[in-house]
Amino acid sequence: MRIGLLTEGGYPYADGEGGLWCDRLVRGLAPHEFDLYALSRTASQEESGWVPLPPEIHRVRTAPLWCAEEDGVTHGRRARRRLHAHYADLAAAVCSGAPRTDEEALRAQKDRFRKGLYGLADLAREEGGLVAALRSEDAVRILERACRAPGALRAAHDARVPDLLAVAALIEGALRPLSLDWYAESDARGAHSGGAGWGGLGSVDLCHAASGGTAALPGLLALHFFGVPLLVTEHHVPLRSHYLAAAGRSSTPAVRALGAAFHQLLTGEVYDQAALITPGSAHVRRWQERCGAERHRLRTVHPGLDATPFAEVGEGPAGDPRTLVWVGRIEPGKDLVTLLHAFAEVRRAEPATRLRLVGRLVPGDAEGAAYLAHCRELAGELCPEDGAVSFEEPGEAEAGSADLAAAYGSGAVVVLSSVVEGFPVSVVEAMLCGRATVSTEVGAVVEAVGGTGLVVPPKDPDALAEACIALLRDPARRDRLGAAARSRALELFSVDQNVERFRALYLEIVSHYPVRRPHTDEEGTPMPFAHPAETRVRGTWAEAAHPNTAKTPGTWGAPASELRAPGPLATDAEATGARPRTPVTASGAELRRVPTWAVLDETAAARREDAQGGAARGAVAPHRGSAAKDGVPADGEEPGEAAAGGRCSRRDVLGTGAGAGFLRTDGGRGGFRPGNR
Repeated sequence: MRIGLLTEGGYPYADGEGGLWCDRLVRGLAPHEFDLYALSRTASQEESGWVPLPPEIHRVRTAPLWCAEEDGVTHGRRARRRLHAHYADLAAAVCSGAPRTDEEALRAQKDRFRKGLYGLADLAREEGGLVAALRSEDAVRILERACRAPGALRAAHDARVPDLLAVAALIEGALRPLSLDWYAESDARGAHSGGAGWGGLGSVDLCHAASGGTAALPGLLALHFFGVPLLVTEHHVPLRSHYLAAAGRSSTPAVRALGAAFHQLLTGEVYDQAALITPGSAHVRRWQERCGAERHRLRTVHPGLDATPFAEVGEGPAGDPRTLVWVGRIEPGKDLVTLLHAFAEVRRAEPATRLRLVGRLVPGDAEGAAYLAHCRELAGELCPEDGAVSFEEPGEAEAGSADLAAAYGSGAVVVLSSVVEGFPVSVVEAMLCGRATVSTEVGAVVEAVGGTGLVVPPKDPDALAEACIALLRDPARRDRLGAAARSRALELFSVDQNVERFRALYLEIVSHYPVRRPHTDEEGTPMPFAHPAETRVRGTWAEAAHPNTAKTPGTWGAPASELRAPGPLATDAEATGARPRTPVTASGAELRRVPTWAVLDETAAARREDAQGGAARGAVAPHRGSAAKDGVPADGEEPGEAAAGGRCSRRDVLGTGAGAGFLRTDGGRGGFRPGNR
């Protein structure tokens, strides 16, 4: 299967989000092949470079969201009229103040947004990019009319020109994928699905978006243009992230309201069109349902973590019974201030206790650096004793997992004090290390911990301190909780269970989308089973299924000279170097693919003629082991055929499955009987 993996600000960039999960997914789902389509958020992200890519990724295409380059596209009068009409529909939907209790009005709003979005997509595909057009003066005027229209959002009525410019730029940035050249069944070199080379998103079997929102927009367009099914995975809620980011920026209420309305409509369209949605936790699932996702499309799949680096610590002795450990990314959402105040209470009850803070700043994060400086100063005031509180950084990337395991193993209790959290990776890593945990009740913490750790309210230093003291004073309880935590993490949060779930989901989705692209033979007869699953299997059958292509699916990287000899009917040994089998001989005639139902129909007709006493229309291929001996033809075999080298076996006809066979077109008699496998 060929998968189009869609990311935004993540994989394959070195400092991207969710890169480790994507890498494990791609490596674990071999022999599926992946095309990676990545959107970058910042210039520094592109400068940071890529992580090493696995061989399962055969093509990478990237595009920036952080800059708006002139596309040089000039639209004619008719194209401009179409542009204005579609943008007016989209702007009217964004500015609509439909009450949340009016289902009919909400449905009309969604329909108008959908009409405008796909109208702009069709225009961009036919006429070229929309980067300049969506930031133009005409776009701002259309947006202004929508804001002043009756029934618009109350905050939109107060929008001024700077606000309208900001909203127009926000919409264009989110719709940047409309202007990309990713949507084609063939690229400039003529590559297409099932042929030599590579195509665009129209040539993949499935689009898998690693996030919703803008990251999933290329998948929406592939579904709109070609019917490619879309799978959306969210380990956090992008819509919630947009809400929080807008609240943190110094923007006006009009910009925040219109931006939230746009992202809400885009998220709703992604949820409506996705074949399946896989939240990373029940916490994310509840948000998705609240944002309009239908329950029957949701499948909760927890992120998988590699337990190998933590095995030695998890199966080893307990750590220092007087040390508390915190591990994570240093930012205000982790609420280290509450943790430091709680530790001051712990020190008063247990003076020998130490606190290790093992964390890393996001590169270029000025807010995080200022927060770290404030925490250092606060730690010096609350715990002035030397060595009471230590701030440390994990090692380099190649040794990071081992360093983290050692950090978790150095203490008796691992603490999480966050006020905002998605899936608590640090807590699960501590569980894999067999450590008891004390966490705040945020995000998916309760879902991850279960009954194997203590959970307290966020922003409550007294409760946090009390839970830590209880575990520090009860070693037997710590050991019981740690053992139960490791067992739970190995069962629910391993890489294997995550990969196998997605393997099954891929097959489930594709099974509901049979053949999307029409295939016909030389006479124009439909071939609904022209590309069965066996054509994707590496080996001689897959190579024989494409006798006229330079490369075959499953062997994309091999030169054509290594795949088959110049002759159209090369033997398996010539094509792949494998042990030779009975050669296919058809007097030099071309072979064509026929669907299985055609073979069965012909066989059924022959049986009816036999039952009526008529002559059979064709000879039946001999079963394996019934080849001619000493020049004497086998039953059902013409003498001339035995002299020509024999007929192909049932494996040669049907390959390793029952998807399709080969039929001679040189006037020879009869078709092939499938027989019993």
